[in-house]
Amino acid sequence: MKTFVSGLEGVIAAETEIGEVNGAEGHLVYRGCWARDLAVERTFEEAAYLLWNGRLPNHKELVAFQNGLASWRKLTPQLKALLDAIPAETPLMSVMMSAIAVSGAGSAAWPPTPDQAMRITAIAPVIIAYRHCVAEGRTWQDVPASIVSEDTDDLLANGHTAHYLHMLMGHEASYAQIKALNAYMILAMEHGLNASTFTARVVSSTESDLYSAVAAAIGAMKGPLHGGAPSGVIDLLEEIGTKDQAEACIRERLERGEKLMGFGHRIYKTRDPRAVALRSICEELAGDDPWLDLARFTEETAIRLLDEYKPGRKLYANVEFYAAAVMRTVQMTPELFTPTFTAARIVGWTAHVLEQSGNNRIIRPQSVYIGPMPDEASA
Repeated sequence: MKTFVSGLEGVIAAETEIGEVNGAEGHLVYRGCWARDLAVERTFEEAAYLLWNGRLPNHKELVAFQNGLASWRKLTPQLKALLDAIPAETPLMSVMMSAIAVSGAGSAAWPPTPDQAMRITAIAPVIIAYRHCVAEGRTWQDVPASIVSEDTDDLLANGHTAHYLHMLMGHEASYAQIKALNAYMILAMEHGLNASTFTARVVSSTESDLYSAVAAAIGAMKGPLHGGAPSGVIDLLEEIGTKDQAEACIRERLERGEKLMGFGHRIYKTRDPRAVALRSICEELAGDDPWLDLARFTEETAIRLLDEYKPGRKLYANVEFYAAAVMRTVQMTPELFTPTFTAARIVGWTAHVLEQSGNNRIIRPQSVYIGPMPDEASA
């Protein structure tokens, strides 16, 4: 008996030790660690090491890992020539998909390796920053990758997130900006067997290379139903502008029956743990950044008014709400939102591909034919 489930909703297609998403309880776990704690207390590199290796690194391992990422963070002449050849009007996600697929030339093989995962993770932000710089008409300056000493305590300031922001801005970012984006990128790394992660595992299950699997996952992520940007939240916060306008603006939207962007979630029926973590970062940094302070105040006002207008619905801020606040704080334009999300999610994709290769079987579901049949007489 074949059972059809539209969208494969509820169908279990893999066993994994990488992450757990429990919408009813509001849980997001990476390898036995609360994702919210990692976002607040750890660096991008520590979270990536955890997802790839199953445990957090010690200090010596972390320094070596951070220096390993730095060693691959450079455009080769061939990759730069490819990026220059792609028409300027090509969307950034399509540029990433092409560049990642090509960047594995000469090193792509199956089974995938952690070194390949590191290379892809390291180069993705450089690809984004280079195209963004060219689109803005700025002269590209390759920011030297900081090599971290074992004595260095300030791993965040010399890390992956800080380097990405430096390339985008053309100057060093503030501590508040680095801390906020670091937390966001950790929380964006992994979220179960979503559409793009499933795509990566399917491609890898055919024994295709890691670069192809990631390129295919980017193709899934670029769809608006999956990797949509939180631009609606940006519009809301910009319309509010200042704290004293928050209540009037939100009431007006609710009175018109409009959806309040950034509140409610399909999976999480309680507080989105990613939003909780980003909120704590905003509380920590609010005094250093007025935009984060406005976001925190707006959330409090919106939850109070949603409870008044829609009692019993239990609508809370989702990750998009605070993602928008973070993106605005680090001065990212909307076209950078989904690519930045993708640069973080590459860690999760590659972790799943590495896991798939460890006990591989080609993923080959069946379909139910519902079309016409030919005449039996002509068989």
